[in-house]
Amino acid sequence: MSKVLIIINPAAGKMQSKNSLFHIVSRFCEAGWDVSVQTTLRRKHAVDIAKKGASEFDLIVCAGGDGTLNEVITGIRRSGESPELGFIPCGSTNDFAKSMGIPTTIVKATEKIIANEEPIVVDLGRFNKRYFSYIASFGAFTSTSYSTPQEMKNTFGHFAYILSALMDISNIRPCHMRVQSEDIVIEDDFIFGSVSNSTSVAGVVNLKKDLVDMKDGLFEVILVRFPKNPAELTRVIQGMTQSKFDDPLFSFFKTAKIIFETTEDVPWSLDGEYEPSGEKTVIKNIHGAVKIRK
Repeated sequence: MSKVLIIINPAAGKMQSKNSLFHIVSRFCEAGWDVSVQTTLRRKHAVDIAKKGASEFDLIVCAGGDGTLNEVITGIRRSGESPELGFIPCGSTNDFAKSMGIPTTIVKATEKIIANEEPIVVDLGRFNKRYFSYIASFGAFTSTSYSTPQEMKNTFGHFAYILSALMDISNIRPCHMRVQSEDIVIEDDFIFGSVSNSTSVAGVVNLKKDLVDMKDGLFEVILVRFPKNPAELTRVIQGMTQSKFDDPLFSFFKTAKIIFETTEDVPWSLDGEYEPSGEKTVIKNIHGAVKIRK
């Protein structure tokens, strides 16, 4: 009998009902799995649970938001083992699930994990010594992903991020950075930057599907220069919302490795979780690092 460990974040918006947990567990039992369940008790707890369980289970299922998924993947990577991964998206935004085509309802996501016995292999990101599953970003609106209160997310869902972003507009400041990839060197003032492996970026940017391949070993990089007047700001907003980056205010390219250098305090967000800045940040694509059922 195959063994599955289900790691549940009870604080995630869609896990407030006990019926959700009952459905997940009962369906795996009915499908013939030997089921174990653990709930997270604190931030980073899922890292420890996944690291310990990676050698004992054939499949680890994360039921939580993008941040919980980040912790589970980190734990698996640190274990040195390679169990299959399942994701039941229960957060407010679920960018990773949308990019992967994973159903965003608990019932449908559970059924897909059970039915799809052949996992696909996707890339993973490494940000200095930390991992991320789909995005590392800095600048405008980045802090809303980790500073929005959990109660607000549970009440308003994705709209909570929009409310927080509106309140953050007055705090937008340019960040001076030197950016270097295999083929490109850029030094400028930026208000936003993202290194992603996703079509959906916190609901702010939606990349066209033909631009993103989550298993090609490459990131999609977006850099947005500081707009100097209202007309340029309008161009930035149009480009971001329409996923058009041919304007000189944008740089859009693909790369497997990128280095950011700055002397300023620039907070980052990794899969919606806060990461402090450093003078030098190295981001690498780990090709084919995650085996996921979808």
